[in-house]
Amino acid sequence: MEAVIDTALGVLDQIVVRKRAELLLRRSRTPLEQLEKQAQPGRRGFRRALEQASPAVIAEIKRASPSRGVIAETFDAAEIARRYEAGGAAALSVVTDEQFFQGSLEHLAQARAVSRLPLLRKDFTLDRYHLWEAAARGADAVLLILAILSQPELTALLDQARDLDLDALVEVHDRAELDRALDAGADLIGVNNRNLRTFEVSLDTSLELAGHIPAGVLAVSESGIRTAADIERLAAAGYRAFLVGESLMSQADPGGALAALLAGVNRAARDH
Repeated sequence: MEAVIDTALGVLDQIVVRKRAELLLRRSRTPLEQLEKQAQPGRRGFRRALEQASPAVIAEIKRASPSRGVIAETFDAAEIARRYEAGGAAALSVVTDEQFFQGSLEHLAQARAVSRLPLLRKDFTLDRYHLWEAAARGADAVLLILAILSQPELTALLDQARDLDLDALVEVHDRAELDRALDAGADLIGVNNRNLRTFEVSLDTSLELAGHIPAGVLAVSESGIRTAADIERLAAAGYRAFLVGESLMSQADPGGALAALLAGVNRAARDH
């Protein structure tokens, strides 16, 4: 069900309120003990896959968003996963939030069944229950958004993700959040170029933070990446991986669009 936006609250605040209510409902339907029995072994190494690819594009499977509405009228998570893998993706991001993004944990399971690529569960992770859900549906990594987590919550979720052998992509939006992520020991950091409160997008966010991300931390630039020139610019600043979603999902053939994007990057690299 698509959620109705209440203009009296920021979108991010609304999402968190809904997510906490949804968490209570999910716990009542599927107890944690049941999820623990369903957790799939054998992670595919999300961070490792990003280290080994150049450029490493995390291609996103996403049907809709609060800012754009429905992005892909025709949507088949399994087919998109197949096409992304054929198009050269290093990893896949699967949006699983139902109310605001029309996603589903089932999309994650469908992508897992047809692709050999590591999978990121992209959602608003608030509780270890969400980590167990990810593990049960075959995720290899989870997203931790600093804007919605306290420092103790972040530290606990990082520890619990490690216990489940899940990589954690810790998402930041400014210098203060970056410092918090580093203090917590995050070694995989995503800089989101989209302001989650205004939904405005600017690659300058990644460029401004690039110099503050230390060696040994794998930096991912997220959102607003549309062209080979965007990837070149971000790579020159130090980013190793690039999460690309709407610019691919808005095309009739997302996998073909990814292949063309990567071909442009490789062509530019040869010209240089």
